Amino acid sequence: MRILLVGAGGVGTAITRIAARRPFFEHMVVADYDLPRAKAAVAALGAAAGRFTPARVDAADRAAVAALLREHRCDVLLNATDPRFVLPLFDAALAAEADYLDMAMSMSRPHPERPYQEVGIKLGDEQFARAAEWAASGRLALVGMGVEPGLADVFARYAADELFDEIEEIGIRDGANLTVEGYDFAPSFSIWTTIEECLNPPVIYEKDRGWYTTEPFSEPEVFDFPEGIGPVECVNVEHEEVLLVPRWVDARRVTFKYGLGEEFIGTLKTLHALGVDRTEPVPVRGDHGGTVRVSPRDVVAAVLPDPAELGDLMRGKTCAGTWVKGVKDGRPREVYLYHVVDNQWSMREYGSQAVVWQTAVNPVVALELLADGAWKGAGVLGPEAFEPRPFLDLLVEYGSPWGLREQ
Repeated sequence: MRILLVGAGGVGTAITRIAARRPFFEHMVVADYDLPRAKAAVAALGAAAGRFTPARVDAADRAAVAALLREHRCDVLLNATDPRFVLPLFDAALAAEADYLDMAMSMSRPHPERPYQEVGIKLGDEQFARAAEWAASGRLALVGMGVEPGLADVFARYAADELFDEIEEIGIRDGANLTVEGYDFAPSFSIWTTIEECLNPPVIYEKDRGWYTTEPFSEPEVFDFPEGIGPVECVNVEHEEVLLVPRWVDARRVTFKYGLGEEFIGTLKTLHALGVDRTEPVPVRGDHGGTVRVSPRDVVAAVLPDPAELGDLMRGKTCAGTWVKGVKDGRPREVYLYHVVDNQWSMREYGSQAVVWQTAVNPVVALELLADGAWKGAGVLGPEAFEPRPFLDLLVEYGSPWGLREQ
């Protein structure tokens, strides 16, 4: 397998460090708009860098990405950029007759009149609209294959296959007790993506109603997370799992709730109130007269610390998981399937902070399953479309066990 990795930020760099320890691929091209960043990611691998080549590419340039795929004879494009670049990379892979894998799906657009009641364009709609074209090509686009979405979806399929006869509700629940020394506000993941998913109308699925939306941060609940994290208040947030799980798993209700905390929610609401969550460029007076156009959200991202560089200052654990309620052998059952990463462990073992490492390990596991034929398919497919047990077993082999708690 020959891989083109686009994006050498925190997650992309963690991907190279995880993949460097595995023999399943022949070569990986590490491409980024910032060539020095791509070179740094490869150089950090030391003696293992021989299977990696840095390159520069603009993720928005479909033709340039397709040309890079062809030049290096890559079998698959792994997208480690933010959601703005999903569609050009998705299209470039198909044009170059390569498979495709991402961790976040094409962006949503709220309903123009009833944003907090009805869906508009949903996450992933623009990718699923091209499913027939991908299937006809014989190529695979594996979408939403990070941790959330990704591992959480694998958990949902595993619960349906092995733990339940009927499922009433599947609820993705994400929480952490991470702190960052010296910062009052320092997101552990891309603030650009965090703003997008937290301030958009959250989507809920109900079998009798379909997909619908609600207010941001609605339906707060306290969820008790395992391995010492403890109770965290979680709220509804827009996320891909709610759009993916019902396509392959029979459940009466699907939700996603994120443990953000009162202070974090307050900061996001302030950003929204000030209008600096917007992505559309606005005119700003330049130093020497005239104006330049800048995206307010890009400015917010620029002034905050890079999450990839916070690892040494972070303490605590992060937990991603899937809560499932239903019936097994005629009796009610509730379980929580989860994956916890301790920041001290991920920093010591890989030099990557916990949140980006937890995101990065899952696409590498998926690529290995595709390389050895344990997972195969064509078209636009989510993680739920594949047998879950090979993935969960290989994740353990990677030194990152998962857990199951009876509720």
